[in-house]
Amino acid sequence: MASWRRRPKNRRMNASHRPTVREATISLLRGLGIQTVFGNPGSTELPLFRDFPADFRYVLGLQESVVVGMADGHAQATRHAAFVNLHSAAGVGHAMGAIFTASKNRTPLVITAGQQARSLLPFEPFLHSANAPELPKPHVKWSCEPARACDVPRAIARGFHIAMTEPRGPVFVSVPADDWDREAEPVAERVVSQRVAADPSLLARVGEMLDAARKPAILAGPAVDRGMAWHEVVALAERHNARVFSSPLAGRYGFPEDHRLFAGALRAQRQAMVQAMAGHDLILVIGAPAFVYHVEGEGPYLPPGAQVAQLIEDPGIAAWSPEGLSVVGHIAWSVKALLMRPAPGPRAAPAPRPAAAQLPVPGPAERIGTGFVFQTLADLRGPGDVFVEEAPTARGMMQRHLPIVEPESFYAMCSGGLGFGMSAAVGIALGRPGRRVVACIGDGSAMYTIQSLWSAAQLRLPITFVILKNGRYAALQDFAPAFGYAPGSAVAGTDLPDIDFVGLAHAQGCAARRVQRGDALRGALEQALACPTPTLVEVEVA
Repeated sequence: MASWRRRPKNRRMNASHRPTVREATISLLRGLGIQTVFGNPGSTELPLFRDFPADFRYVLGLQESVVVGMADGHAQATRHAAFVNLHSAAGVGHAMGAIFTASKNRTPLVITAGQQARSLLPFEPFLHSANAPELPKPHVKWSCEPARACDVPRAIARGFHIAMTEPRGPVFVSVPADDWDREAEPVAERVVSQRVAADPSLLARVGEMLDAARKPAILAGPAVDRGMAWHEVVALAERHNARVFSSPLAGRYGFPEDHRLFAGALRAQRQAMVQAMAGHDLILVIGAPAFVYHVEGEGPYLPPGAQVAQLIEDPGIAAWSPEGLSVVGHIAWSVKALLMRPAPGPRAAPAPRPAAAQLPVPGPAERIGTGFVFQTLADLRGPGDVFVEEAPTARGMMQRHLPIVEPESFYAMCSGGLGFGMSAAVGIALGRPGRRVVACIGDGSAMYTIQSLWSAAQLRLPITFVILKNGRYAALQDFAPAFGYAPGSAVAGTDLPDIDFVGLAHAQGCAARRVQRGDALRGALEQALACPTPTLVEVEVA
């Protein structure tokens, strides 16, 4: 009994110099360069935010998928992990679609979620999360609920380093509500290598393949932009006079779309890819899966007589690539290694892709085409403008009439799951102060995270939301014939009548206007783009 009585005294003595879990975590995050918390709080998260530090910023989203989307955009814009706090099982459940998208985007996120107090867990209490670390799997790189309260800061530190190591992605830590006031050891600052260099002998083989190729082509994917290899890929393409394709359904672009060597984006269908790349004897895939498909296909993966080599930062993608040589390593380092080789002999330059025809202003009785919207935005954009896209059926028009010409100036989702665009625009604007963000969003997509307008308005961010309103889920109607529908037949559940986006924007404190005539579009966009606070422009399109 004497020994037991001494323990409270020891704990009181230690309390004077041992931090709480909350204090150790805040200090850790500060040391990691994370002072923004994205969240939508619930009861089990409240202990974390008591005595919230003045040098931290809490960014509130009105729904958890908005929260994760904002963090996703912020992390991509800053190239640094974002910290997300969700509410137990219910909040993580709401956020699962956005977590899935962040995983496909290869975005580093440290996601924490509240858990009921440890003393209550044996009784399955209200709002607890059963098997909390399993809930977000398989869409996080790592997850845990620490066995002891004092292990929470170290688990968050471990999660940060895992999230930031290529291939990057989200991680998850579940924290019981009573852990934050327990004692913990401070976590020492550490440096952990986040990149892996590719095997030099394999890079040499890729270089030899490039030198020997008669007519090489490059397929540039989102990891080119993520890995800051845009300019190196341009130099490599110019050295070999290689045509450059964008990978299908890319969330980032790795090559300027106005370049003489740019050949367009590939469709996510096997036969279409093979046809587009016909005549090339080497396909060098950089920063993308080889290849991404959306519908079933058949036949060969490559044109006759072609070889494929792949530079990728993700060993999982390298493992399932259907053919060819795959070299795993940091993209920019790998391309720089290829550029250090002696210059090859001259090759004939391929013919440039025909320029997009200038579209006329629609007449008073004509509906506005999406191509005309993008053409107008291209005329009005300034250097440094950042574009976010979530209008799946309009992507091709955007690439033709609003070419992306600078690195880190285009963001979309790699997952195919809607809801990323509006919320990511908020996070990108936060992460890129001084840059104007233009979010081009379909009406169906917008309704997934329309609450993002409230966060944008509260933060007074320079975002122009352009809603392309065609009154339908156009992608589903366009895809219906591929799934046995007769051309032009009705597709249940795909019409979206009577949505008032101007009213929705006004209700959340965001300026807005509606455009129905082509001759009014330019003035409306000019006014919106000049506004230092968020503005929504609803455009009724054909």
